[in-house]
Amino acid sequence: MRICEVFPSRQGEGCLTGTPSVFVRASGCNLRCRWCDTPYASWSPEGDDLAVDEIVERVDGHGLEHVVLTGGEPMLFAELVPLCQALRQRDYHITIETAGTLFLPVECDLMSISPKTANSTPAADVAPRWHVRHERSRHVPEVIRQLIGRYEYQLKFVVAEPDDCDQVERWLAEFPEVDRARVMLMPEGTDPAVLAERTRWLVAHSRHHGFEFCPRRHIEWYGPVRGK
Repeated sequence: MRICEVFPSRQGEGCLTGTPSVFVRASGCNLRCRWCDTPYASWSPEGDDLAVDEIVERVDGHGLEHVVLTGGEPMLFAELVPLCQALRQRDYHITIETAGTLFLPVECDLMSISPKTANSTPAADVAPRWHVRHERSRHVPEVIRQLIGRYEYQLKFVVAEPDDCDQVERWLAEFPEVDRARVMLMPEGTDPAVLAERTRWLVAHSRHHGFEFCPRRHIEWYGPVRGK
């Protein structure tokens, strides 16, 4: 499994915000979000191929109880199945962060799904091949239904402007089984000033429409740096 980094930090997003965790970042992704903040795991993937026992050994070395398997897209890798099994045998709490376009029969405690709406698609004049491929691959309803049917889940939508909220509503209309209390709206950006401006109106929108607001605490705590 290609891994670009394993590091201890605090979860900065979602219902476990603030929880000390070991992050295992898989390198490789089937999408190319235009605003991706980990291009070293997607647009230009880096890292080494590690065996499951090597990954577990690195996780064990940090002495924490929570593990976040993220990316890139960790569901790209069949090795995720035995990795989760090995972590489960050691009683780790496992969060998997995924775009919800691929399915593997993994074991985890929280499936953190970040569906990609049209605001994620790269511009055709910047990345023409990925514009087509990303738009074709970003929404796979049957996978979403499998994930929310089998796992404890949260849904995090990246929002840059008010029109994106309309896209979220259209997405949710397709899945009436989704519990809106599990839906989180998160401002897009890595610049503190941009995040502050988007937070201002997105908090009000979230409250009015029955969503959770999801701040990007790791940006507040550490800035847009790698390995934090």
